[in-house]
Amino acid sequence: MGVQREPGQKGVSWSNIAVGGIMNMVQVTTLGQPLEVLKTQMAANRSQTMWQACRTVWSRGGASGFFQGLIPWAWIEASTKGAVLVFTATEVETATLASGINPGVAGLLGGMTGGIAQAYATMGFTTCMKTVEITRAKTVASGVKPPSTWAVFMDIYRREGIAGVNKGVNAVAVRQCTNWGSRMGFARLAESMIRQVRGKGQDDKLSAFEKISASTVGGALATWNQPIEVVRVEMQSMAKGAANANRPEKLTIMSTFKYIYKENGMKGLYRGVTPRIGLGIWQTICMVSLADYVKAWVKGRQS
Repeated sequence: MGVQREPGQKGVSWSNIAVGGIMNMVQVTTLGQPLEVLKTQMAANRSQTMWQACRTVWSRGGASGFFQGLIPWAWIEASTKGAVLVFTATEVETATLASGINPGVAGLLGGMTGGIAQAYATMGFTTCMKTVEITRAKTVASGVKPPSTWAVFMDIYRREGIAGVNKGVNAVAVRQCTNWGSRMGFARLAESMIRQVRGKGQDDKLSAFEKISASTVGGALATWNQPIEVVRVEMQSMAKGAANANRPEKLTIMSTFKYIYKENGMKGLYRGVTPRIGLGIWQTICMVSLADYVKAWVKGRQS
């Protein structure tokens, strides 16, 4: 089951806005945010092992530490970016499939377009604030209560304006373009390969296990761009002080990349890749496989 329109269907599928928002809310509220917090912790603290990162996150309040930043920023981000992603990617993927392009390339183009659209439409602001929420504790001395998220937001806005709360948005756009282009492209390619192996036609439905397997492959392979994610986290991190004395004052994608490589080597650019593999798999299952089923259900209700 792909994203092709049903026979006779015309126009834009506006219902995909709701499908995307709902599915991404489900994704982030379950496994998504804990894996996001752990991945961000490791990317911002590149000397920590997975176990050390888990202990640090746990020290922030036990299990609730793994959901730090969920309310309101992750919920705001999830609902808005999910809506933009599924709507945009589905329309692009449908149009390219109709023109005769193979499903793998169609998924790649749909994912890239959807990723860029969600980055500039919603994610610069929300991703920055979510990262601030996870990393801001390092800006204060031990035993001193950190400022609230809203206080941090207002401080950034007063000092740097809208550009400040959208800090790192270009890195987010590059990340989302490569993220969803890879996830959807690899997932659709895996679906095509499964069809070939199983002797199924392009219009034949795949089983739930087959679609989840394809999304697992897509989500795992899409983590090749982890250096972009580490750069994005560093650009939005609130970490300052003596331990970061060599950190450039004005961070660009390239200057941040050079700083991380100089401080931590190639290994530092891949910190947090293990939880991100889990996150990528879960996001792709929710936003590709499960979203396909929900879109098909909605179309059935509308017909």
